[in-house]
Amino acid sequence: MATITFDTLKFVTRLKDSGLSESQAIAITEAFRDAHSDAEVATKADLREMEQRLIIKLGAMIVVAVGLVATVVKLVH
Repeated sequence: MATITFDTLKFVTRLKDSGLSESQAIAITEAFRDAHSDAEVATKADLREMEQRLIIKLGAMIVVAVGLVATVVKLVH
């Protein structure tokens, strides 16, 4: 998984502009950054990779199922 870019200076500035003190803005920013550093977030690339792996697995399952059906048909006739 990839990390998310977080502009702490911009975040602090926005909080200060909304009326919070600098110390409050910094505390909130640090708490927010810490919370997000622990989170595992999937990126679009992660989702594409997972989709490709699922497609390959599904294709393999279909090939096996068709092979089993063909074998059963040969055994029955």
